[in-house]
Amino acid sequence: MAKRVTKLQKLKQSGAPAKKSRATEAVCNDYLDYLRGECHLADNTIDAYRRDMRRFTNWLGSKDLANLRVNELSDYVASLHDEQLAPSSIARNIVAIRTFFKFLQLEGLIRENPAELIATQKMWERIPNVLTSEQVDKFLNAPKKSDSYCLRDRALLEVLYATGCRASEVCTLRIRDLSLAERHVKCQGKGGKQRLVPIGSRAIAAIQTYCEGLRGKLAAKNTHPPEELFLSRSGRALDRIQLWRLVKLYAKRVGISDEVSPHSLRHSFATHLLAGGADLRLVQEMLGHASIQTTQIYTHVEHSRLKKVHNQFHPRA
Repeated sequence: MAKRVTKLQKLKQSGAPAKKSRATEAVCNDYLDYLRGECHLADNTIDAYRRDMRRFTNWLGSKDLANLRVNELSDYVASLHDEQLAPSSIARNIVAIRTFFKFLQLEGLIRENPAELIATQKMWERIPNVLTSEQVDKFLNAPKKSDSYCLRDRALLEVLYATGCRASEVCTLRIRDLSLAERHVKCQGKGGKQRLVPIGSRAIAAIQTYCEGLRGKLAAKNTHPPEELFLSRSGRALDRIQLWRLVKLYAKRVGISDEVSPHSLRHSFATHLLAGGADLRLVQEMLGHASIQTTQIYTHVEHSRLKKVHNQFHPRA
């Protein structure tokens, strides 16, 4: 703790800081340590915040961090718009900065927090990409028997859509997390939070076929077989980049938009559930959202589809 205070005092006492002050970078590192050690954020979230802070410090340059005003921080938010970042990325950047200034206040570096006055970016100004039921069927059937890892890839795509799990959650899914007889899987979500998610019969069948026909062969390639369900051709746990590439490969094969990603299946999962009459709170629980407001975007997605149908078919639309 003494080491951290020393860094903060150095920043507070600095006059005209040099370009991209070393003291500022030190405080940013302390902030990330704080998020990891005291806020218990997931590694992927920490990595995202690290990128956000790097963008912020690059913008900050020689400005005095301890004396920033809200109008200057507003200029920073405007620069994010100029970079044409996605609304969700802008929202996360704002959260990162607001949390950072709360950290500075907590450590006694600043008395007043100008970041509290930054207007929050309206989340999901852009409707997420959602596949139709017909597109989902084509996509899930994209892996063919001629593909070397057809059994794994079919199971992988089925699990993504059946559970609505994030790509990282599917990659870290372990054999012992499966309760196929009870028809659910245990997911490790953001911040280490665990939740049980129901899984359907088609996904269960695909998992069983993969485990019986291919997984053992892949695991045998590794002297220390991992516990994860989905393995790469080398016998290691499949990572998010490999999963992303597989989704892109099969999306292209069936002629679906280039914008399809692993998250598209998560969006489709939620939207299709709500369209079928599922309760919003239950969908929130299955997705692992901390706030119901995050889940509500899917009601807007469904509403947009209803409007499209109304405009197309209603005689007085």
